[in-house]
Amino acid sequence: MTSLVLASASPARLATLRAAGIDPEVIVSGVDESQVADLPPAELALELARMKAAAVVPGVQGRDVVVLGCDSVLELDGEALGKPGTPEEATARWRAMRGRSGVLHSGHALHHVPSGGTASATASTTVYFADVDNDEIAAYVATGEPLHVAGAFTIDGLGGAFIRRIEGDHHNVVGVSLPLLRELLAGLGVAWVGLWRS
Repeated sequence: MTSLVLASASPARLATLRAAGIDPEVIVSGVDESQVADLPPAELALELARMKAAAVVPGVQGRDVVVLGCDSVLELDGEALGKPGTPEEATARWRAMRGRSGVLHSGHALHHVPSGGTASATASTTVYFADVDNDEIAAYVATGEPLHVAGAFTIDGLGGAFIRRIEGDHHNVVGVSLPLLRELLAGLGVAWVGLWRS
């Protein structure tokens, strides 16, 4: 029976898949994301997702698995924003984002190991940020949460109160679009419901 391998260290992606009835095996790709630059935001997310999936495939040869690579970036003013990494960068991001909207792009790349088949696509969701004040930004950054996530925010954590609304798939903002994933799997001959834990 086919099972899913998640080539991502993201606890949010893992929690989303588990909530949807799938218990993937996690194998972190170890891909250096800084080696890819100068691509438009949606293409960058997709290329990084492809690289992550491809990095894990050699270690699972001979198994009946589908490897899923994902990567998310926030597009603001045409620029791709990944994880800020430092409190200063996270603070600057929030000062630029507040009261505005950005587009969260999540690249999804699948490798069906038995057949060698691949499928990939990007899902995009528009995110409208609240007009948070400087004290709220400072308090949020101090939690550490925005330092390690694409775009310096979460919708499923402390940052959820700072998102006014979205246009598109909620799960995509968390990091994996379940409807898109289901469609990509179907294209590879893998039934979504067949991946549900028994």
